Amino acid sequence: MTKKLANLGLYGLGTMGSALALNILDNGFALHVSNRTDSVVADFVTEAGDLAARLTPHNDLDQMALDMPAPRAIILMVPAGAPVDDAIARLIPLLDKGDTIIDAGNADFNDTRRRTGTVEAAGLTFIGMGVSGGEEGARNGPSIMVGGTPQAWGAIRPMIDAIAAKFDGAPCADHLGPDGAGHFVKTVHNGIEYADMQLIAEVYGLMRHGAARAPAEIGQIFEQWDKGALKSYLVEITGIVLQAERDGKPAVDVIQDKAGQKGTGRWTVIEALKMGQSASTIEAAVAARGWSAEKETRGVGEGVLGGHRGAVSLPDGDYEQALLAARIIAYAQGFRILAAASDTYDWNLDFARIAEIWRAGCIIRSALLDDISDAFRGDLPQGQLFLAPTFADTLKAATPALRRVAGAAIAAGHPVPALTGALAFIDTMAQARGTTDLVQAQRDFFGRHGYEDIDGRTGQHGPWWD
Repeated sequence: MTKKLANLGLYGLGTMGSALALNILDNGFALHVSNRTDSVVADFVTEAGDLAARLTPHNDLDQMALDMPAPRAIILMVPAGAPVDDAIARLIPLLDKGDTIIDAGNADFNDTRRRTGTVEAAGLTFIGMGVSGGEEGARNGPSIMVGGTPQAWGAIRPMIDAIAAKFDGAPCADHLGPDGAGHFVKTVHNGIEYADMQLIAEVYGLMRHGAARAPAEIGQIFEQWDKGALKSYLVEITGIVLQAERDGKPAVDVIQDKAGQKGTGRWTVIEALKMGQSASTIEAAVAARGWSAEKETRGVGEGVLGGHRGAVSLPDGDYEQALLAARIIAYAQGFRILAAASDTYDWNLDFARIAEIWRAGCIIRSALLDDISDAFRGDLPQGQLFLAPTFADTLKAATPALRRVAGAAIAAGHPVPALTGALAFIDTMAQARGTTDLVQAQRDFFGRHGYEDIDGRTGQHGPWWD
């Protein structure tokens, strides 16, 4: 039986918190709010305008919790790490059995699993909720990935379904599994986002610096690509960004070439490697952001190493097909990580449903997601997305273009770590026998680690030990 809708509170009225709060109010729900800084609460009441009729402001988190009638669900929209732990520690003694604490910020899923144990030991319920879509999504409809107990989900589901983005009328939100499942899915979503952005940037770089084409012209090409197989939010905004101007110059030309990161891409790579997985496109994207921060070193390196970017002359169709092939691999690698985590933590993730809730509201929404959902609901060879007939056929057709683009870039001195990472994955997975026979022989030689021979016998040793 579903619990009655919890009385809602939200703590943390920063950019994302205030946008989410307005979304909740706009959908007809009453809401209590508070913030660490009192003046922010007053400013939010003013910002809410007519929606403030359903708003109860508080200048203190503790007082908000005490003033709210049970059953209560309090959403935390504070920075990851210690601020979340501090808020939970304050709330636990103030809440009643069955009340729910919801961490709706980006969080390391390991923290979410730990917090679930702490909160539930106190007789409360805890939800780790991934929210994707940035400020616009939070305000108008994000993709929402929920982890926690089914009972806690039932108490907030009407609100979540109402505020989430909609695809063909269905909410892009769901309960995905226990404890850290929601936050982990959101983390991998962001890892795919890193890869997609880097792939797009590499294609832009080749067209801009290899073919000396103006940003606005490249933007128009992305605008056209957004009408075909590459249709997606990131391709759409790339077309807009590249055609924008600031002070009579292309907007991208006045932006320093240093990209920030908040850690979710790095978390994706770390957790993947812990589970014995490797996502070459995501790893490359995280590395590229790290390298981008070393602006001074790169400046010196250009002089010392004689940096040079030569001309690249390729048809636009090659870039389009290369980006399509690499994007498929980025998604496929992301879902491989999700599959490994589902097995490791016994989450029983529904990959088709995850693809469906990413179709609207989130940053990586794209035309590929319908095909991804269909693939997971069908007969999937080896459980691998890139082997699904639809994607395998596309990869066979598009990989030659990816090979031409990557080859031309390397020959001309243009760094394309994500494109080459995707190509390396394709080439590796297309070879029944590779070169790690030698690696394992080396391991046996220096460490007597043994090997499995071609007849399936394990614990074998080479003639160097005879």
